[in-house]
Amino acid sequence: MTNASTFRQRMLAGDKLVGTFLKTPTSHATEILGNIGYDFVVIDQEHGPFDRTTSDIALLAARAHDIPALVRVPGPDSILSVLDCGATGVLVPHVKTAAAAREIAALFRYRNGSRGFATSTRAGNYSGVPMWTHIAAADAQMVFVAQIEDPVALDEIDAIAAVEGVDSLFIGRGDLTAAFGDETKDPPAVLRAVELISEAGRKAGKPISVYVGNATEAEWLNSRGATVFVLNSDQGFLRQAATSNLKDVRGKVGGPS
Repeated sequence: MTNASTFRQRMLAGDKLVGTFLKTPTSHATEILGNIGYDFVVIDQEHGPFDRTTSDIALLAARAHDIPALVRVPGPDSILSVLDCGATGVLVPHVKTAAAAREIAALFRYRNGSRGFATSTRAGNYSGVPMWTHIAAADAQMVFVAQIEDPVALDEIDAIAAVEGVDSLFIGRGDLTAAFGDETKDPPAVLRAVELISEAGRKAGKPISVYVGNATEAEWLNSRGATVFVLNSDQGFLRQAATSNLKDVRGKVGGPS
């Protein structure tokens, strides 16, 4: 058993899992994060410059270091390619309705679904896995995280959460904040959305996934029932460390402030 093969089981069991976004299209961040002990990474095709080739390289690094790798795709049309490349699962943005969630969920499954079949891929061990062994493992292990980030989705949130094949609800606070247009700190509409989505997840028995920038946000969202935490990003870590170290060195040797 590998960490990737048990990731869905751990997520559905409510294990507290901490990962991060990958924004830089190389293998190196994946290797470093795997060595450190992060539970998973999320390759960001939606807001990062990952294409199929660079995603494939990052997914190879994830497999080599046995760190589960999800991919945030720009849309459902990209799901098959990242599953074939060996992704543990997919974070799908802008899931607005239960009907859309059902259509997307079908793309993850062979049986009673619509996933295109191939074992000539990394996911099929380059034809090294028998057809039905691959189908059984893939159907049991692939993860579909539905990103809830549109106000209209809140009208159907209970129905979306109840869709078979939706494994987790990801609370997209950034897009919700932008959509509501309230520039105050902690907009009430966004806080209400967090509660609505969290409650829908609890009722449906689906884990809640969230992005957090720091431990304070993680503590708050943990108290609301979140169990899967995407902490910052490789670029965010680079900026924080570079800023802190520059400040430290300037404080010792002087120079421009």
